Amino acid sequence: MATKHTGKITGDPITYKIPSPAGATQLETYIPWKLVKRTVRRKVITPIDSPNAFEAEAEYEMKNRTAAQNTPLLRALGLAHHWQQLLDVGKVGSVGDIAVLEGVNVTHVRRLLRLVLLAPNVIEAILSGKAKTVNLESLLRQSLPIYWQAQTDALCH
Repeated sequence: MATKHTGKITGDPITYKIPSPAGATQLETYIPWKLVKRTVRRKVITPIDSPNAFEAEAEYEMKNRTAAQNTPLLRALGLAHHWQQLLDVGKVGSVGDIAVLEGVNVTHVRRLLRLVLLAPNVIEAILSGKAKTVNLESLLRQSLPIYWQAQTDALCH
């Protein structure tokens, strides 16, 4: 590993020699941080004497991250909207074309495309984590009401 990259990984101070007419001067930049690798997540740990603003911001970020976890339901919602957009734009001609492209069954594509018909406030509740009782299997197995108010009453009680 090159010398100039060691601080990026270990959090050590980085010193560069900058040529100048007055001679070789050293510029040292130190930012107190440490990169912690936990599975695929990286987390910046601030020093103990850091201001409280950092802690409040970190709590806010953690709250947002836990609310928007990548659950199977969120992935299915994203796929359904993506597939619907492909159909609307005309990049694919039918649901069968999507199934061939994705390598899944046509029935599976049709079931997921039903999620596009969910009411916007139901989708908001799912994304914000307020609809805790709603899961992917229940949405795919039950028949959803056509009207958005009925969907909201049935799913976000």
